[in-house]
Amino acid sequence: MSIVVAYKYAANPQDTTVDPSGVVDWSRAKAAISEYDPVAVQVGRSLADSLGTDVVGISVGTSAVASSMAKKGALSRGMDRALVLADDATTTWNATTVASALAGLVGKVEGTTLVLAGDSSIDESAKIVPTLIAGFLGWPCFQEVTAIEAAGNGWTLTQSTAGGTRTITVDGPVVAAVATDAAPVKVPGMKDILAAGKKPLDEVPAGDLAPTTVTLEVTGRAKPVAKARRNEMFTGDDAAAQLVAALRNAGAL
Repeated sequence: MSIVVAYKYAANPQDTTVDPSGVVDWSRAKAAISEYDPVAVQVGRSLADSLGTDVVGISVGTSAVASSMAKKGALSRGMDRALVLADDATTTWNATTVASALAGLVGKVEGTTLVLAGDSSIDESAKIVPTLIAGFLGWPCFQEVTAIEAAGNGWTLTQSTAGGTRTITVDGPVVAAVATDAAPVKVPGMKDILAAGKKPLDEVPAGDLAPTTVTLEVTGRAKPVAKARRNEMFTGDDAAAQLVAALRNAGAL
């Protein structure tokens, strides 16, 4: 049995600039393992330790995802090894194509019964890749998962919901998108980083995965429409009551 964690080597939006038309310039953005993925790695590491198995990282990206820096940044988080598709052609791929390749990488890891992923990626934050991976694998997928335990031939998951939490037991393999607060993240030390450099990272050619080709056309970009300010002022002894009434009328309360 193996636990797989899908991670993304992505550029940080904090390093980007936006031109007057709303187009984002990513040219100066520094890449690193996506901000939310270390939580999934930590959950996977804790499970693997309790079950006596290993954690395998999978990723799809440009040639940079197989670089020494990317390898150390990812594997120092607690994964035992990694399997990546590193191809500059992936810059034109959409989420569906990437997910199909990730599902192909899962198929390369023998005995996988659990695939974990972060809540979203730091760059696109689409929150759809885990679901797409599950679709290609034919497995169930659950979002906002805060805890996971082995249960017979499957898993018991605790999922955050609007009304609190719910516990679900699933027979067989599953894909889980881990909530951002599912586990405290350990910051890698120098020892972890040096050890990560010695861990195996294998590249798989795109041709071995046969990713699904899906056409996606961007027809336009625009800034969000700014709402006009009401500029209402409240005075007098009942100013607080006036404010509450105004907020309720606006749907804010």
